[in-house]
Amino acid sequence: MHIESPKKTIEKSPETIYNFLNDVNNYKKLMPDSISKFEILNEKRFLFALKGMPDIVLELKNSVPYNKVVLGAASDKLPFTLTANIKELTENSSEASFEFEGEFNAMMSMMIKGPITKFIQTLAENLQTI
Repeated sequence: MHIESPKKTIEKSPETIYNFLNDVNNYKKLMPDSISKFEILNEKRFLFALKGMPDIVLELKNSVPYNKVVLGAASDKLPFTLTANIKELTENSSEASFEFEGEFNAMMSMMIKGPITKFIQTLAENLQTI
């Protein structure tokens, strides 16, 4: 399953956005209002839960300076990645979007597509306010 958020223009340099997204402490600022739990597990991992959803542990998997930050599920039960793509527009503005990529059966895909789509849209919108 592949889901993309709309691209958002952010009045920050790619370096600023990249550094923000590489610090797991900052993800709490991007979470939707429906968050019911957020815990830092270590410098590369955090746990969060949205109301009515199970806990999810994400960890920093990979990054390409000023262009991309990849988070992945820490559990193999639900393997997926959440990638932030950053593109420079000018010295002090960027375009950013999130991509969700996961391997799920048809039933699971049907159940999570709506909530995941809304979730990554919220991440992108909230990134505009950093």
